[in-house]
Formats: sequence, structure tokens, C-alpha cells
Amino acid sequence: MADAGVLRAAAASAAAGCVVAGAVAVTVAVAAGPGPGLTGYVSEAGVTDSGYAGAYRIGVFALAAALLLLAAALPPALRAAAGLLVAGAAGTALSGAVACSTGCPLPPFEAATVADLVHGGASIAATAAVVFAMLALVRQPAAGRALRRVAGVGAALALPLSGAVGLAMLLVGRGGLVGVLERLLLAVAAGWGLVTAAVLSLRREGRAPC
Repeated sequence: MADAGVLRAAAASAAAGCVVAGAVAVTVAVAAGPGPGLTGYVSEAGVTDSGYAGAYRIGVFALAAALLLLAAALPPALRAAAGLLVAGAAGTALSGAVACSTGCPLPPFEAATVADLVHGGASIAATAAVVFAMLALVRQPAAGRALRRVAGVGAALALPLSGAVGLAMLLVGRGGLVGVLERLLLAVAAGWGLVTAAVLSLRREGRAPC
């Protein structure tokens, strides 16, 4: 029977690959698609009439898989963080499965459809779950110094960006400010996932936390 630590390391390596593949696919869809650039949401690359909607959805589903694999790669003692990553994966997959309408309108400044609300709500919930997973790792000594350090840096960057995105959406609405802040937040989440996967891929059960 394969050692559990080896299986966790393999899951972490696969997660790293999914993060890279997903981030590349979404970036290509956003950069090459018909969206309004930095003044729009990333999700606008996935609207039905976009020629890059397929690439966008493949990327989003790859990122959802990365979160599931990261959850599987965590040691059993880190159940809270793993559960949050599973929730984040579910929200990410839902946001990829339900496309928003053109412009991805959201209240309070725009009239939104049910699909817009489902997509937006799932995206927000998924991002929040990932940020809370970072915080859960920071608070768990069993995570080891390396994971806690990476999670601490990720949370220190993601928390203020999350607050800024939320306030900008409520006070300013869709535009350049929200567009830039959203991309920065997603970049931090992807970077945290990639580095965390790299750290986990080098660990084996029974070794002293590094």
C-alpha cells in the first residue's frame, strides 16, 4: 500500500499543475477575449457570446480541481483548512458552470439576472473560502512553519484586497478600480495556492514540520 505522505505529495504536485494551467487559461481568455480590459470583471471572459468562454471555463474548472487537490494534500490535522478549500472548490466550479450575462452586472448599481447573482455569489464565496483557509493554516501549529509563513503572507495581502474590492463594488461599482483590485486579489490567491502546493509536494508524513 502506498505511503499516505507520498499520496499527499502527489496530490500537491497535481494541484500545482492545475493552478498553473487554470491561471494560464483564464489569463488568455481575459487578455484575448472581447471584454473591456481592466475596467471589467474577470468573469466577463466567460459570457456565452465570448469566443474564449470555453478557455475561461476550462481554466476555472482547473482552479477548482486545484483547490480539491490542495485539500487532499493537507495532513489530517488540518481539517478546517481542508474543508474551506473544498467549499472554495465548490464555489469556483459553480461560478464556472453558471455564466453571467454581458457585463456581469451586480447590484447596487446595475440590474442583475438570477444567473448573474448566482455566478457573482459563488465567485465571492469561493474567494472568501480560500482567504479563510489561509487564516486557518496560520492558526494551526500542525501546519508547520513553512505552510504557516506562506499562509500568513497570503492572508496579509488578500485580506486588505478583499475589503477594498468589497467596498469598491458597493461604493463605486464596475470600473477600473474594481477591475484592478479584483485581478490583484485573484493573483494573490493563485500565487498562494501554487506556493502552498510546492511546499506540500516536498513533505512526507512523519517528517518534522519545516
